[in-house]
Amino acid sequence: MAVQSLSIVIPCYNELEGIPSMLKRFATVLPELRQHTEVELVLVDDGSNDGSAELLETTFANLGGVTVLRHTRNRGLGAALRTGFARAKGDIIVTCDSDGTYPFEEIPALIERLVPGVDIVTASPYHPAGGIENVPAYRVAISKGASLCYRILVGPHTHTYTALFRAYRREVIDQVVTRADGFLMVTELLIESILAGFRVVEYPTILRVRRYGQSKAKVLRITRTHLRYMASLIGRRMQSRYSTALTRGVH
Repeated sequence: MAVQSLSIVIPCYNELEGIPSMLKRFATVLPELRQHTEVELVLVDDGSNDGSAELLETTFANLGGVTVLRHTRNRGLGAALRTGFARAKGDIIVTCDSDGTYPFEEIPALIERLVPGVDIVTASPYHPAGGIENVPAYRVAISKGASLCYRILVGPHTHTYTALFRAYRREVIDQVVTRADGFLMVTELLIESILAGFRVVEYPTILRVRRYGQSKAKVLRITRTHLRYMASLIGRRMQSRYSTALTRGVH
């Protein structure tokens, strides 16, 4: 792992129960990361009402290189990520779940795949070499079904479009525009990056059940946002084909 500087962005919402464990897990991998590069941790509290913001500040106060940002109200995962991206200074930006879905210890392995010519590395439990561990079947069905639809609409080479655990080059974050404020933004950022010509590779890994607290995902709402986004992708494809046909007709 040879990068100049690394920012790790972690969005948090009502994570009071898991914050002490999050510190222990992150502190385990931090020395290895700091052997190779300058590391900053950007924690974004998305309007928690359980005291998470205050506990984040006190718990991580002595770690060094940590910034805690706050939203005054809950704005959604996508909005929290954009707030973190705006503050992050690293050449490489890693996004992680706070709840232990993907271990922090896998961050070095994620970054190792960000070789020259690769712009994004995304965790991929739905890759043939990945896997799923103790996650409720209905959640897997929804997530895996969405990724299958995106494989048809966007490209078959990426098996998982919904994982937050990723590494991005700085130019991806600076250039790709996202609009979704909720969970959809994670998928939107990946797809808009692909459509913009950035190269994505997968990191096959295990998707595990949330270890701490309760999931904040509203399944019906998330499903609706994915369906709307899929419809917009289909519309854009049809418009592109129509414009191409018109251009050919003129000539």
